[in-house]
Amino acid sequence: MTGARPPRRATIEDVAARAGVSRAAVSKVLRDAYGVSDAMRERVTAAMTELNYRPSIAARGMRGRTYTIGIELPDLSNQFFARIVRGAAGALEGTPYQLILAPAESGTRYGYRALEALVDRQVDGLIAVSPRVEERALERIAASVPLVMFGRLDTSDRYDVVAGDDLGGARLAMQHLFDLGHTRIAHLTLNEEDPSSPFPHSGRLREYFAAMAARGYDTEVWNADDGQDPAYQATRRAIEGGTSATAVFAAHDELAFGAMRAIADTGADLSVIGYDDVALASHPALGLTSINQPGERMGARAVEMLQERIAGRTTAVHEVFEVQLEPRTSTRPPSS
Repeated sequence: MTGARPPRRATIEDVAARAGVSRAAVSKVLRDAYGVSDAMRERVTAAMTELNYRPSIAARGMRGRTYTIGIELPDLSNQFFARIVRGAAGALEGTPYQLILAPAESGTRYGYRALEALVDRQVDGLIAVSPRVEERALERIAASVPLVMFGRLDTSDRYDVVAGDDLGGARLAMQHLFDLGHTRIAHLTLNEEDPSSPFPHSGRLREYFAAMAARGYDTEVWNADDGQDPAYQATRRAIEGGTSATAVFAAHDELAFGAMRAIADTGADLSVIGYDDVALASHPALGLTSINQPGERMGARAVEMLQERIAGRTTAVHEVFEVQLEPRTSTRPPSS
């Protein structure tokens, strides 16, 4: 008895029929040809997403390779993103490919416009670092160009994902503070963070809540916009408001640096642990305890995934990298 036949792969004619356009129109969208309207691109890419259509190597070859890889970044000041770029650039050494960087327009919350700008410039592959772009929008982009999403916790079958073990890393951070004797721990994270969302900071917030609840401890969340200055203000407000916290788990190192500055300015006695372990964290003047993510290796792997896609791979890959605790002087037992 023979097994069931695998489902037929969608063709360019199927996409044209679903979008209600000609085959030539679909071809123009695939080639990002001059004169394609936004409405036409939207109809065709929506049809591609619905049919799970992936352009063949031959179809992509119609426009010719540009030998460029685009990286969309949410914040050029965040040192961890520089590690990602270094890893990606290193992986491209000795190849004809070059990187094109595109900063997002509004920090970590957005990035779709930057991604579309890179698509318009006909890059051969995309690495998206802003995790808050809607999944549907990412899938539309992935229908026309290979895409690696950085950091998301979801499992789309339309694009590849490279991520650190955010849940495991948050557990390491919390366990470190518990082992030191802290029971009153605050979490410094971004504004309007939803613990149920598939974003890195959301997962870290979720694990913070779970760790505190498992021990019956009260939670305290300090919210801030991204960057050191907003983190400084949020931490200073909490201290001057009479917080009882003896330790702060910051969702990433830039927030942790802002918190440390507020603690120094107010003379408060709080331990601080960050996330990412950027180079500045190990400076003797700071000694920030942090969760290390292998940013260079992750950036290099993202490039390798794009190269595999360009070579013809069609199945999605989701790779999670292990993280580790780097204890330093910013964390210590509570004084009382």
